[in-house]
Amino acid sequence: MTDQATDQATAPVLLDVDDGVARLRLNRPEASNALNLPLLKALFDAIMRCHGDPAVRALLLSGEGANFCGGGDVRDFAGKGERLPDYLREATAYLQAAAAGLLHLEAPVVTVVQGWATGGGGFGLVCASDLVLAAESARFMLGATRVGMAPDAGLSVTLQRLVGHRRALEIALTNPVLDASRAVELGLVTRIVPDRALLDEGLALARDLAAGPTRALAATKRLLWTGLGAAVETCLPDEARTVSELSGTADAREGLAAVIARRAPRFTGR
Repeated sequence: MTDQATDQATAPVLLDVDDGVARLRLNRPEASNALNLPLLKALFDAIMRCHGDPAVRALLLSGEGANFCGGGDVRDFAGKGERLPDYLREATAYLQAAAAGLLHLEAPVVTVVQGWATGGGGFGLVCASDLVLAAESARFMLGATRVGMAPDAGLSVTLQRLVGHRRALEIALTNPVLDASRAVELGLVTRIVPDRALLDEGLALARDLAAGPTRALAATKRLLWTGLGAAVETCLPDEARTVSELSGTADAREGLAAVIARRAPRFTGR
């Protein structure tokens, strides 16, 4: 193995793009993919690269090893001593920017969760994703107040919009451990899949999305996220304008033709 290949394999975040799907992997398995500053910087950089790459038509986010993400790296935090507030100001800025980057990415974001998803990192990235597949063994816990801190990664907004205000307060204040079934009931997770099939099903879903009408999916994602918590009347003009604009795309013409011909559409993203 070359030195460059070794460096890539040990990088805190791995990113590769193939056939329209960007595979973004948290790569600190020995630390349950806990978030320290180098990982957060690499995560933000990788998401920005996806924003700038027109070949990315869907993103699959995963964590290497037994757990998706163990939240903030508490051992790293404890070692900072009195410097911790300054360190966390920088770390949370990168985490918040990464979460916002996922929310605003035009490509749909599919996240697959095995093992634990905890803290602002694990829980927050889940809440900032568009579709979430959980392994049967997956477990979720916010846990910020357990270490005398508060939720970040946009959780103060996304969590209660996904599960409701009262349930969000319960999750944030009492830190229950949620199994995959409860996470689905609450609306945190899209569906549960067998542990051994998690990556395969996540990749299949991402590939299906990548083969879809790119501009329509991007517009639909934007409308739905923007509409969270907004008055219906304020969203109607944007909906009407978006539908009108999409009707002039090649994908829309292909979709209509496919329905009339009773065949599968062949979308090109234009």
